[in-house]
Amino acid sequence: MNRATQKLIIEGIREDGSQFRPSDWIERISATLATFGPDHRLRYAHGVQPKIINGRKCLVVDLLLRQENPAAYEYVLAFAKANQLRMQEIAGDDDDAA
Repeated sequence: MNRATQKLIIEGIREDGSQFRPSDWIERISATLATFGPDHRLRYAHGVQPKIINGRKCLVVDLLLRQENPAAYEYVLAFAKANQLRMQEIAGDDDDAA
């Protein structure tokens, strides 16, 4: 079954077009919600993953996170809003071709 899910794309660019600093904020948030697998490698949470989209680092948030982990969803959304980061909702599949 190839059912599209809603995704929130958060860019490392502010609404005014300036670059957000620190530049590794996406990795920091992703790592906060990640776990280590049995092979001792970091496994990003399904609902929050770093991606390169159109040559830019972005944070892709699966909107199912809102139900699965409301606190994490609110944290990420509040961070993006407080820092005036560009956000857009898209319909996507598991491959996230935006």
